[in-house]
Amino acid sequence: MKSDHELEFRPLRLEDIPAVVAIEQEAFTSPWTAEAFENELRNNHFARYLAMWHRGELIGYGGMWTLIDEAHVTNIAVRADYRGQGFGKQLMRELQQLAVRNGMERMTLEVRVSNERAQRLYRQFGFEPAGLRPGYYTDNKEDALIMWAELGNMKAGERS
Repeated sequence: MKSDHELEFRPLRLEDIPAVVAIEQEAFTSPWTAEAFENELRNNHFARYLAMWHRGELIGYGGMWTLIDEAHVTNIAVRADYRGQGFGKQLMRELQQLAVRNGMERMTLEVRVSNERAQRLYRQFGFEPAGLRPGYYTDNKEDALIMWAELGNMKAGERS
């Protein structure tokens, strides 16, 4: 895993969208469009998005909606050539810390039932299965596993 000092996290900006869309297209079978990200950044006051930079390159991003005391992860992805090196773990840690800083007590997400690698990552951050959304994914009607994590007792930087 790369050391933390080589990474920079900052809020996602409009000028980051082309790089984010490229990662989105390699990571997901039903990727979000540039317009969707632009709408999130310009118009969704509940949206919080982070860009993860490594040596001057945008290599990952994560986003969530913060509603009352719950954060709903909308998307999280790392560029293909950076996967398997611990960057996804660092990005998830930053996203949870951002949620805590924004007063969130719980965090939820959906993940494909077949995506065991992502499920293992989320379990490391306290996520537990809580139900299914049948036919959630439009590309193949695969079910989504709903997962929840409690953040209420977490201080920024506490989990690893």
